[in-house]
Amino acid sequence: MTAGLQTIIYPVKDPARAKALFTALLGVEPFVDEPYYIGFKAAGQDVGLDPHGHAQGLTGPVPFWHVTDLRERLAALVEGGAELLQDVRDVGNGRLIASVQDPDGNLIGLLQDPVS
Repeated sequence: MTAGLQTIIYPVKDPARAKALFTALLGVEPFVDEPYYIGFKAAGQDVGLDPHGHAQGLTGPVPFWHVTDLRERLAALVEGGAELLQDVRDVGNGRLIASVQDPDGNLIGLLQDPVS
C-alpha cells in the first residue's frame, strides 16, 4: 500500500485575499474557485484554500496523503495512537477525505480518489 504527499490545504479567513496571495506565490490561477474551496495546481502539487477550515478545527496547513484505501489507513493511524478529527467524508465526485491528529498535535490528512 503506497501513500504520497500531493495536497496541502490551508484554512483561510479571507478567501479573496488568500487567493491573490497564493496566485502571486504559485504563479498560476486557481483551477477551482468556489465559495467552499479554492484549488491550485503547481509543480505537481495541489494547494487548496478552505474558507471553512477554521470552523472545522483546522489551525494551520494540513498535508493530505493520497492513499489507495483511506478507511484501512485511517483505522491503522487511530490504532497507532492518532486522534480522529474528521471522519471519512465524500467531498465530491467520490473523492474521500479524513483527518487525524498525531500524539504530538500534528495534523495528518488522508485523501482517496475514486477508482477509475
